[in-house]
Amino acid sequence: MIEEPYRWVEAIANRREYIETQLAPGSPLVALSCREGILFFTIGQTRQKIFEIYDRIAMGAIGHPGDIERLRMTVIELASTEGFARSAADVSLRRLAHYSLSPVLKAAFEQIYGAPYLARMLFGEVGSTPEDDLILRVDYDGAIATNAGTLAATARSFAVLSGHRQTTEAMEIYLQSEHSPEAPLNRALQIALDTWTAGQLQGDDSAGQKSPTSTQIATARKAHLRGGVEAAILDRKSKLAIRYRQLTTEELQPLAAR
Repeated sequence: MIEEPYRWVEAIANRREYIETQLAPGSPLVALSCREGILFFTIGQTRQKIFEIYDRIAMGAIGHPGDIERLRMTVIELASTEGFARSAADVSLRRLAHYSLSPVLKAAFEQIYGAPYLARMLFGEVGSTPEDDLILRVDYDGAIATNAGTLAATARSFAVLSGHRQTTEAMEIYLQSEHSPEAPLNRALQIALDTWTAGQLQGDDSAGQKSPTSTQIATARKAHLRGGVEAAILDRKSKLAIRYRQLTTEELQPLAAR
């Protein structure tokens, strides 16, 4: 009997290690506020990583495609039910994440005789101004990290998602120094690409530091672009109820010209 709690903790540790290994190859995602809305950005088009959820809400994810789809449909159904029972204005990302999605992930992760979700997710809810935007990350164990400010830290207008802690840190460091929530969309796209590149350099261990130099980023940028860009925006200026739209080839074209 005394050994049972230890065995459970050991099983959870092994499960966490397994999931982290499975998520490691995932291409990082960047979400950041800009003048026009919330931009979601990643490199690679082997499968879709950015999705519409509800009117003002979008999701990006890395992990197993089947688990991502199950979780995406769960969130869509919850949002649709909430919107039908109450109103579209009552559908809140904070409620969906904290009271619905997080408990589901936590229960699956801690039930060691069942399969966990192999997914890490990034959500955005666009507001009327960049200061009103909500961006949060939901992990496979139900843990939530938000961009909202606290007494100990100021609010951030961005978030990143990757399979490596070092990659995440490198991307966040770059965004802290380069990103402004009032930047126009074309500038936000450039920052997102450079942020993704900075994370890739850290993951490849070719930079040898947490914050690659602008020269290193510029050298690596064009090579990574060959993988294809996936980008979408929650358009804060749209008059439509659904704010999500994928960026057009014309909007992405300036990235190739840099």
